[in-house]
Amino acid sequence: MTKASDPFIHHPVLRERIVDPEKSSFRTFEPSDLDEAMRELGMPENWRYTDEQREALRKATLAGREGEDLWVFAYGSLMWNPAFLFAEVRHGCIDGYARSFCLYDTRGGRGTKEQPGLMAALDKGEHCHGLVFRIAADLAEAESRILFKREMLMGSYVPGFVNCDTGLGTVEALTFVANHAAPHIRTDIPYADKVRFIATGTGRLGSSREYLENLADQFEALGIDDPEVFGLLKDVRAFSGAAD
Repeated sequence: MTKASDPFIHHPVLRERIVDPEKSSFRTFEPSDLDEAMRELGMPENWRYTDEQREALRKATLAGREGEDLWVFAYGSLMWNPAFLFAEVRHGCIDGYARSFCLYDTRGGRGTKEQPGLMAALDKGEHCHGLVFRIAADLAEAESRILFKREMLMGSYVPGFVNCDTGLGTVEALTFVANHAAPHIRTDIPYADKVRFIATGTGRLGSSREYLENLADQFEALGIDDPEVFGLLKDVRAFSGAAD
């Protein structure tokens, strides 16, 4: 691999910290894979977007950008498991938004009804550090379909574009912002409950604690101080230690 074609040229430290997209289970994920499990949880038949609804939303979001490279801003699990093929990754920061642990999970992802989990969404705020990935123009159509199947499974997020400072220039990047109309976006959770949910929630994707630790690992590798992530992780570890 030449330097010019190396996706990790700006951050070699990430090379072993990002799942090879070709090996990611999200790459072949189909929303219908979860229908039976959701049915068992008592969810209605229309619990998710249909393929037609999702594709229409994807096309509307990307309208006018055909034939262009697509940048994607990652603030959660996309930071270590994007599942789409990318030509470049950079540290990025956006203004006007902040990472918020408000994605309340009782549907088996990283939590259950008995032991809810908690993950991050993007909400209004001061700023948010993350990673921004560039998908080459000739792959943007196919790779964005994979991305939308994962992120736009249901109405948790609203897709849109934000200006992202990369230190090598500003790029306009696709990202997914918390949809406050969705019942599983919860901004009213007390801090103590956030700690408990992250410490105890687990499901088919792993544990909520693992999710938080993966975030912290990426920030440590990049030398980024994120007080909320590291503060939560410290308190989650203390909670788990007290529970043992």
